[in-house]
Amino acid sequence: MIATVLLSIGIVFLAELGDKSQLMALTFALRYRWWVVLGGIATATAAVHLISVGVGYFLGSALPTRAISLVAALTFLAVGLWTLREHFGADDEDPAPKTLRASTAPFFVVLSAFLLAELGDRTMFATAALATDYSWVGVWVGSTIGMVAADALAIGIGILVGKHLPERAIGIGSGLLFLYFGAATLLSTAAPTLSGPVVAALATVAPALGGAALLLIRALRAGRPEVQTVGAPDRPSSVAAAGSEPGARQ
Repeated sequence: MIATVLLSIGIVFLAELGDKSQLMALTFALRYRWWVVLGGIATATAAVHLISVGVGYFLGSALPTRAISLVAALTFLAVGLWTLREHFGADDEDPAPKTLRASTAPFFVVLSAFLLAELGDRTMFATAALATDYSWVGVWVGSTIGMVAADALAIGIGILVGKHLPERAIGIGSGLLFLYFGAATLLSTAAPTLSGPVVAALATVAPALGGAALLLIRALRAGRPEVQTVGAPDRPSSVAAAGSEPGARQ
């Protein structure tokens, strides 16, 4: 049992290094408190890996990963556009808007995003494969710990980065990253024959377009003429007024 847990921890931790899950964890850590992000990740990971060990150990069949990946891609794109839309409306003098942080439950945002991202991910298949040969309880516990540990590393990096960046820049960067995740997931789902580097390169088009739109909007706003209030003409100074009075000293 202990050997199975340690084996699962090592395999999943190494599989998660550099994966999109770590980038998502870093992105969420830039916007939300670290324990909220970690709690959402842990809950989503436990649920997904419980499904994966059940698929591998009990059912021996796969989930409809193509449909799940499509839903995940659309969700990431929607979150990215929503986040950027918030910051398009912010003034340069004002801090970044905190509408998303205040009006939504961050825990459920993180939970739902990771549930969709991890269903059908390579980590899920690795966990299902381990469960076919080892104790499903040990695989479930070890894979959950391994993934949470890998994402906790990314959260730590996000905390350090967030201390040195303004909140508006964090929000815009988060939106662009979610556009990238959505585009990459959509490309992988629609064209599974594409190689990883090709998908990564093509996916950069989405955040590039988002960034171009941001710059265009900022340029249009900067070019707007300021509206000045037309009021009554200035009153003459008291000295000039006194000089115009009859009998005043010349």
